[in-house]
Amino acid sequence: MKRSDLFSTCALPLALFAAGTARAQDLQSRPVEPPPPPASVAAPAAPNGEDQVEFAAGELQYDNDSDVVTAIGDVRMYRSGDRLRADKVVWNRKTGKVVATGQIAVTNPGGDTAYGDSIELTDSLKDGVVDNMLVVLERGGRLAARRGTRSLNETVTLDDAAYTPCTVTNSAGCPKEPSWKITAVRVVYRPERGRIFYSGAKITLFGLPSLPLPAFSHPVGGNSQGANGLLTPDLKYNRTNGLEYAQPYFFNLAPNRSLIVTPHVFTGVLPMLQVDYSALSAKGAFKLRGYATYGRRAEDLNTANPLGTETAFRGYIDGVARFQFDQNWSASASVRLATDRTFLRRYDISYDDRLRSTASLERIDANSYFALTGWAVQTVRVNDPQGLQPIAFPELDYRRRLDDGLLGGKIQLQVNTLALTRTDGQDTQRAFASARWDLRKLTRWGQEVTFTAYGRADAYHANDTLSTAVASYSGTEGYHGRLVGALAVDVKWPLIGELFGGTQRLTPRVQIVASPKVENLDIPNEDARAVDLEDSNLFALNRFAGYDRVEDATRFTYGADWALDLPGVAIATNIGQSYRLGSRPVIFPQGTGLDDRFSDFVGRTDIRIRDFVTFTHRYRLDKDDLAIRRNEIDATIGTRGTYALLGYLRLNRDITGTAEDLADREEARIAGRVQFARFWSVFGSAVVDLTDRNEDALSVSDGFDPVRHRLGVAYEDDCLKLGFTWRHDYQSTGDARSGNGFSLSLSFKNLGR
Repeated sequence: MKRSDLFSTCALPLALFAAGTARAQDLQSRPVEPPPPPASVAAPAAPNGEDQVEFAAGELQYDNDSDVVTAIGDVRMYRSGDRLRADKVVWNRKTGKVVATGQIAVTNPGGDTAYGDSIELTDSLKDGVVDNMLVVLERGGRLAARRGTRSLNETVTLDDAAYTPCTVTNSAGCPKEPSWKITAVRVVYRPERGRIFYSGAKITLFGLPSLPLPAFSHPVGGNSQGANGLLTPDLKYNRTNGLEYAQPYFFNLAPNRSLIVTPHVFTGVLPMLQVDYSALSAKGAFKLRGYATYGRRAEDLNTANPLGTETAFRGYIDGVARFQFDQNWSASASVRLATDRTFLRRYDISYDDRLRSTASLERIDANSYFALTGWAVQTVRVNDPQGLQPIAFPELDYRRRLDDGLLGGKIQLQVNTLALTRTDGQDTQRAFASARWDLRKLTRWGQEVTFTAYGRADAYHANDTLSTAVASYSGTEGYHGRLVGALAVDVKWPLIGELFGGTQRLTPRVQIVASPKVENLDIPNEDARAVDLEDSNLFALNRFAGYDRVEDATRFTYGADWALDLPGVAIATNIGQSYRLGSRPVIFPQGTGLDDRFSDFVGRTDIRIRDFVTFTHRYRLDKDDLAIRRNEIDATIGTRGTYALLGYLRLNRDITGTAEDLADREEARIAGRVQFARFWSVFGSAVVDLTDRNEDALSVSDGFDPVRHRLGVAYEDDCLKLGFTWRHDYQSTGDARSGNGFSLSLSFKNLGR
């Protein structure tokens, strides 16, 4: 498109824009290019020590009597990094006064460019007065004013001015009103501090005056330069706390340390204080967040409208840290603690039902791993005693990988110890040492064969075993030991060919695992409780999670992987089953898909269509009647602006007994966003509990029990985020009540502090 055509297409929008915008605050770009750096090397210093001025023009006139130089036609002047470009420049060498007119642009050493109708400078090109001034900042943003003054230290003072970091043209290059701008009676821009200072200011949003700001400042380009200041506030409402206003204030303690203090003021409850502290060093970083308030909390969490409440201190602390001491050694930690079980949900901080604190010291190199780790768990579940939550400390884990010099395989040695302590429950200590040998070979026909040998020696100690409600988890009081071993052969045969113009891969797989009988029930079960057959553990040596339970049967496992790659389409699926060769009884709970000699069928399918569709389906089919025992679907459909997230899970395993973490359930999740304009979109999400008593005898759900949903509208462009959200929580727990909640978010991008 020719330049004349571009201006003609923008003529009407430009006229409308000019009609609604004061010329004294014209933020639009000027039709002149900023002066480029000089092509030649800077002129040497004059004998008197002053910098010389480089000068270029189409025509040069010199008045000897008045010592006035007049340059006409694409005039360029350079001095000490400052550059000027204009149609005409009159330079009085006696007074040092420079007057430029027509298509003016002045650029300082920092890259900021000032435009104007006329400009009066000294021959240093640093100080002067500009009419109808526009300053385009190198670090982002622009300033416009009726009149501006530059001083020797490059400070710019503007009268009747406006500032915006937003784009001032649309996608077609036509002028448009910025999403927001700040107008002020007086503006001072100080490049050496990277800040802009305002007097008599107000923020104009979508062309409408909104928030008055009599006196404030902010950095340019989001660089705070060590300054303190207010951050974007939050405004919310919910049934329990009423209207909430949160106003963060930032303290820059040092270049590598900061503190944010956020008072939360409510109409329904007492205020709450939030503090965020973060620090960065050469070795690592950490961040700590805390909440504190004083109010009433419910002790009875089983009653919808509890009567028994107490007034007490309430709070929460959340921290994370990681440090890398050298190439191999590192340390990490996290802490999450709450004063009571409903605080996080009452103040809309988190919906987690367990809070875990950890600490770990690690050493990792190419062939070894060492870790000293500890965990502590705080439960916020209803009817879940805190005294039964384990404290795991210490856990020592060391692994070493060696080359097998005889056959060419790999050997991995492992030593592990763990101590679990409960204040009102069973205590368990464990130690084991193991060795694993793997040898991978490729046959002349293309099969991949892996040979594995595994051996382990365990020592356990348990006390207070009667306090564990599930007998199969408790083990036997006192000291016990066992030996564990397994031999395995795993064969894969990849077959590759063409199909539908793409490439398909079919990989049959067969595995044989032989393991001697192990006395499992004398050993406490702490880490192998949530057992279930799925595609991820079908070919594992031990299909129990963790170390405390060992699958001791000899079995034959078979399955196949199939994949198809087409232009823009990728499909991958697998299915498999196992068969236990002997008739020895196993300890898998009935309903897990592993309790019979033939296991259930398990599989997974992944489909990806360009960047538009991602689909994953995991399933388990009953070996007898092909009933669906596990059905899990996750799908993402759409583009970045408009998309849907779908999730569905149904566990129909009919697991008998009181084994925890194995109850059946059914749940649906949906979320999505629809972009109905360039910058506008609506979004929503919902979680629905579909479990009924046919699936879980202890469930109180009627088969369609919404958990929570949200719905909102959002606007986002290059410099503004605006959103309104409605959320409804359907469940009450103590003083965390069900009901509606509303939040309004407004964020001015690039405004800084």
